[in-house]
Amino acid sequence: LALLKPDAVAHPLVCEAVHAAILRHRFLIVRAKEVRCGAEQSRRFYREHAGRFFYQRLVEFMASGPMWAYILAHENAVPLWRSLMGPTKVFRARHSDPDSIRGAYGLTDTRNTTHGSDSAASASREIAFFFPEFDEQRWYEQEEPRLRRGELFHSAQERLLGAQPTQVT
Repeated sequence: LALLKPDAVAHPLVCEAVHAAILRHRFLIVRAKEVRCGAEQSRRFYREHAGRFFYQRLVEFMASGPMWAYILAHENAVPLWRSLMGPTKVFRARHSDPDSIRGAYGLTDTRNTTHGSDSAASASREIAFFFPEFDEQRWYEQEEPRLRRGELFHSAQERLLGAQPTQVT
């Protein structure tokens, strides 16, 4: 799961630049949608951080505006996306990895443009949170093999996968 946080979505050029980086790094966008979380939903999503000094600030920020949620596919998707995002701390990202998403567009450690799952297990849980209609098992059994055969394509306009158009001969 990848999220474009409210700070990115509030600036259309940043949102488009991150989307372009996803495609440039050859991620497949399996699903994407604009979402808006209320405070309670944000509290549930970040419950593992409850009690930490930044928790309330993070919850309020994530509830402050719309976001884009993506299901991304790629060989080693989790570490690749985390590398592309760069360090969580924006100051560190700007100095150690200025070409990363957070190095280029992050504002603060909370307003750091993106979120990414930290493991395959977290990805499954977080995908289910934002895409309850998505059937991960079905994806692996039906959609992913069609992708490998070239029967699916990414629609930039719809920001999702679709069937390859049939050719008329």
